[in-house]
Amino acid sequence: MSQTSPSSSDRTLAGVAFVLGLAAILGALAFQFIGGLYPCELCLTQRWPYYIGLPLLALALTVWTKLTTAIRVGLMGIVAVLFAWGAWVGGYHAGVEWGWWPGPQSCTGVGDDAISLDMLSDMSDVRIVPCDAIQWELLGISLAGFNALISAAIVVLLVLAIIGQLRRKA
Repeated sequence: MSQTSPSSSDRTLAGVAFVLGLAAILGALAFQFIGGLYPCELCLTQRWPYYIGLPLLALALTVWTKLTTAIRVGLMGIVAVLFAWGAWVGGYHAGVEWGWWPGPQSCTGVGDDAISLDMLSDMSDVRIVPCDAIQWELLGISLAGFNALISAAIVVLLVLAIIGQLRRKA
């Protein structure tokens, strides 16, 4: 194998990471639009790695053989960092849900500003979802906890693919 020849096993790892991420974000959207579970502020924040990282990873997978190793590694590295941050946010959110630490006041507190009754009339269709409320769980793991686990798994898969790419280049 030549030094610049990409490994299909590395591409497979990156592909599995993509499919796992796609399934996770589609699942979150299904819970929201089909299941009626409205996301809180932290839930929406946890979606950013999917919205940014998955298109980047799809691009890398689509033109894999046309990219240099450095560009492949760079794209996977960016996506891995995004999902590492997503795993952290998911873990933080799960901790807020379980009461291990306080969450942001914007979605768990009452705030300090006075609210007039006129302001409330404009909010009749607004759904306020507190970040410290567990809306769904399976085996004691909330959606935020599952996001943390899935994001961490995506990071591991991408790091393994990056290591494979770097070993082949050396």
